[in-house]
Amino acid sequence: MGLKESKKVSDKKAFDLEREVRKIAPCEVIAIGPEKYNELYAKIGNLNRLLAWGHARALENLLARVNPIEVIADQFGDKRLIERALLDKGKGINLTQMHRAEQIPAVAAASIIARAEFLRRLRSLSTEYGIELPKGAGEPVDIAGRRFLFEKGRDELGKVAKIHFKNTQKIGN
Repeated sequence: MGLKESKKVSDKKAFDLEREVRKIAPCEVIAIGPEKYNELYAKIGNLNRLLAWGHARALENLLARVNPIEVIADQFGDKRLIERALLDKGKGINLTQMHRAEQIPAVAAASIIARAEFLRRLRSLSTEYGIELPKGAGEPVDIAGRRFLFEKGRDELGKVAKIHFKNTQKIGN
């Protein structure tokens, strides 16, 4: 299929691969839009703990449908973060976490599914607000952010951006 880390494929390829993966594998997505993300981040206060919570919820949902021999996740922080966030079903699995886990096709597939969902939601927000919201960081994002602030106001910014990120703070000042 050509599965690899989602950041290394084009947007079109991410959508194509997502369709193929969904045909052959059960998938679960925990989508956290910017507004909910900001609310959770304010409550949790740590990006890695927030990511672990999302990973654990998706895994728990998937475990309600499948009974895997092993689960592999990308290690983005302390290994105990995901382990602590797991509920009853998840505590009984063999969980392996490793850096650059996208080298494993199932992890790459999960990354592709998440990327496609992110792209869909970003497009939806762009349409909803009538402003092209580019992905990533850098000058195009800063320009769009300043335009968004000018046209929609500071109160709306948390509905399209992660407030604690540096580029969001930079444009807000």
